[in-house]
Amino acid sequence: MKDTEIPTLIKRRLQAQVIGPIYAEMVAEIGEEKAAHILDSAVRKAAIAEGKHFARQAPDGVTSMADFIKLYDLWTHDGALEIEVLKANETEFDFDVVRCRYAETYRDMGLGSIGHLMSCNRDGTFCQGYDPHLALEREQTIMAGAPRCTFRYRYQTPNP
Repeated sequence: MKDTEIPTLIKRRLQAQVIGPIYAEMVAEIGEEKAAHILDSAVRKAAIAEGKHFARQAPDGVTSMADFIKLYDLWTHDGALEIEVLKANETEFDFDVVRCRYAETYRDMGLGSIGHLMSCNRDGTFCQGYDPHLALEREQTIMAGAPRCTFRYRYQTPNP
């Protein structure tokens, strides 16, 4: 993590302090379903933009699984995520999150019901901006009440 980079957990807490009241107002005005749809759409667009930003920072502008794995230092910084890595190579990055302080933070802020919209939905969508050959498969999350999150990233090399 660069010295000028704000740790992601702190960034998400600051964002949630703004998003929470805005979301509550949207729910009051247009209902929970529409408000959730708007929040989900906005966060996904932001995640794609963030992915593109990090892709531009890759060595020589060329992304790889190895460089993607290094990005996890940002998301795990200061124990924000406690993970058990199962596999890490040039085409696969499999791990389980056994503790998620993002989920804990949103619950403590009274925003547990939308934590998945503010954080979890970013994970796979980030890949779209970072590298379209990178995909996430995840069957469960702590945010949704599971005992662990199952992250299974796959990098498919483009056909020549």
